[in-house]
Amino acid sequence: MTATPNATLLSILEHYQPARLLCISQSRVPAVEAFCVDHPGTQLVTSNQVPLQSEVANQRYDLAIIADQLEHLPQRTGVELLAGLRNLSASRLAVLVDLAQAADWQENDFFSLALQRRASFTGAEEKRTLSLYTYDLADYKQVPDWLNSRYWANPEMFDKYWW
Repeated sequence: MTATPNATLLSILEHYQPARLLCISQSRVPAVEAFCVDHPGTQLVTSNQVPLQSEVANQRYDLAIIADQLEHLPQRTGVELLAGLRNLSASRLAVLVDLAQAADWQENDFFSLALQRRASFTGAEEKRTLSLYTYDLADYKQVPDWLNSRYWANPEMFDKYWW
């Protein structure tokens, strides 16, 4: 069985169980609709306008899904949208994009925003390939080995050397 974009988005939604969900898309996202039917307590906020209206942008969300949106925006506007959501509005992002249709976007642009490639989907007509990028504040960066108390202080060297 081949994974589909909607099945993968639905698995992300089921994994995180967001209480507040933001969906930014030019078209309907069946996975979001199905999740909200199964979880009626989820507060869903939708928008198809970028930049976001102030009442949408100035709130905090557990998860933001961006689908069928970056293909219709200049790259700078898209970067501002993703960076603003990541920095101010959402702890987790899921971005579904057709890189062939998204002018000037390359995979490295998503990596530079700390997003990770989660999956790639090829349509039945073999002409459309969707890429799914995700961001989770809790695990976007691995903790380096040197970043622990073992390397911070050397109490055995106190009063022995002066720098």
